[in-house]
Amino acid sequence: MIDLNKLTPKRLLMVSVVVALLTIGLKTAAWWVTDSVGLLSDAMESVVNLASAVFGLMMVTIAARPADDDHPYGHHKAEYFSSGFEGILIIVAAVGIVAVSVQRLFEPQPLAQLDVGLALSVASSALNGLLAWVMLLAAKVHRSVALEADGRHLITDVWTSAGVVLGLALAAATGWWWMDVLVAIAVALNILKEGARLVWQSSQGLMDGSLEPEVRASIDEVLKTFAFERGAVEIIRFDHITSRKAGQRRFVDLHMHMPASWTLGRAAAVRMTVEQALMSAVPGLRASIQLLPSDVEAHFNDEKDLI
Repeated sequence: MIDLNKLTPKRLLMVSVVVALLTIGLKTAAWWVTDSVGLLSDAMESVVNLASAVFGLMMVTIAARPADDDHPYGHHKAEYFSSGFEGILIIVAAVGIVAVSVQRLFEPQPLAQLDVGLALSVASSALNGLLAWVMLLAAKVHRSVALEADGRHLITDVWTSAGVVLGLALAAATGWWWMDVLVAIAVALNILKEGARLVWQSSQGLMDGSLEPEVRASIDEVLKTFAFERGAVEIIRFDHITSRKAGQRRFVDLHMHMPASWTLGRAAAVRMTVEQALMSAVPGLRASIQLLPSDVEAHFNDEKDLI
């Protein structure tokens, strides 16, 4: 059984670099022996895999740095740059594949040694598929955007290779060599869609999006256990709950109202208990709670604050 906690994002991305080098060699050899533009497009995507893994490794290393004076909230958002960079590279690769394919479309030609080329392509896809499976599992455990982006890209690469193999097999069976070109164009359109998705995901991460609905539900459940009423009077209540996520880190800010007669020590003790409960319920959460008397309300978004 694989221990995903030991497979850190940094370690997996280092493995991804090695696997990308192996698949580049296998797919380039497949293209060389067959002269297939479909296999060439597959090899070009593996080059993108290598660049993405290297950049992702750099960003994960930066994201792991502790908070400092210039970055008091940490460096967690660095992973979003990895996701966006990978998406841009995928889009560039897709445009290059279409350019090469259109040129070959007007000059289709028979392909040689397809058995060898397809065997090499299948072998490289098996490597990518296994690594992608492990990466996506580990991405959930570590909440790593960089791992998820690389894993999804590798899954796209597997489907790409499957489409290329199917297209070449049909071309060899029918003698319609132009099918090789159509497969390459279809591959390009598929990875173009994936690239656009990654860029969009990265941009949303940099925009301080709120926490996932299921995570926010866990936070609400914890707060309900501490909310307290005596008759019709609320003794402890929570409001102005806002949340955001930055890479592996999650943040929640809220106000906790309690009787003004309580001592500061008692109020602080309750707040600490609530914070610990929240961080236990949601791993990686940083909770910031502002204490307020029950009869005091905070006002946000007043017109004077927006000037």
